[in-house]
Amino acid sequence: MKTERILYWAPRVLGILFAIFISLFALDVFGEGHTPKETAIALLMHLIPTALIVLTLVLAWKWEWIGLIVFLGLAIFYIAWAWGKFPISAYIAISGPLALIGLLFGSHMIINRHKVL
Repeated sequence: MKTERILYWAPRVLGILFAIFISLFALDVFGEGHTPKETAIALLMHLIPTALIVLTLVLAWKWEWIGLIVFLGLAIFYIAWAWGKFPISAYIAISGPLALIGLLFGSHMIINRHKVL
């Protein structure tokens, strides 16, 4: 029972924390000396990944298979898209938590399915 409870809450809490972490990268638009309109547009552009994570988290709260597929997909996509642009620590810092969250959603889904059967 305790393991199931941990596997239920861990991906949700980690997903929220990861959305906050990713949002911090959007703050760099304020130091670039743009007009307020340009800053607002740049901020919205930088917050697209956060919106995608939050939307996935909202859907995965009810349908865990969405969390499994999308979070793992985002982890793989980031590595493929950014390959060679950053040091390995960047891939670990971004793709690592995404993959972990996806696997936690999948683990709870599997344990919950066995409980029902």
